[in-house]
Amino acid sequence: MSETFIDALKKRRSIYALDKNVKASKEEIVKAIQEAVKYAPSAFNSQSAHAVVLFGDESAKIWGEGGFAEAALRKVIPEGQSFESTAQKLASFNAGVGTVLFYEDQDVVKGLQEKFALYADNFPIWSEHSTGIAQFSVWTALSELGVGASLQHYNPLIDEAVQKEFDIPASWKLRAQMPFGNIAAPAAEKDFAPIDERVKVIG
Repeated sequence: MSETFIDALKKRRSIYALDKNVKASKEEIVKAIQEAVKYAPSAFNSQSAHAVVLFGDESAKIWGEGGFAEAALRKVIPEGQSFESTAQKLASFNAGVGTVLFYEDQDVVKGLQEKFALYADNFPIWSEHSTGIAQFSVWTALSELGVGASLQHYNPLIDEAVQKEFDIPASWKLRAQMPFGNIAAPAAEKDFAPIDERVKVIG
């Protein structure tokens, strides 16, 4: 029996123990990300979600020693506070094979606000829905390839450095980062609140 969509949802987890021994090829990973972003729904079919896929040394520019994340965090962590745990976390992201950067095109959002003035206040909210759906779609697609990932939010601390280094359009707003790689260790057991308290059925 083929795997169901619900099975795929159950398989997707936050994987923090990564290494570079991925079985999927670079081409397979890129294709999965492209398809996930392409078919992720968005309000008014705005397609405001964008992704930048970094591999190898390009990904290490964010997570590696002296990289963008470390440089930005050292500026904001209080003097005297140990950086060791933070450095270990960044190293765990750098242990993977790549990173997906998720962006929302603010020119698209502004264009929709001008075109549909009645809903202007809602388009930034719907933009956040768009990136969330794209992130989840990519995350699940990677999981289906046996590739582990987690979702990180070092924006806006790293925005300027990343934009400059990778020539990102000025209208693109960084919303999340997804380091990925081979699953070196499975995710821990996850607790769930009673579903009857979260999903109310009427009628």
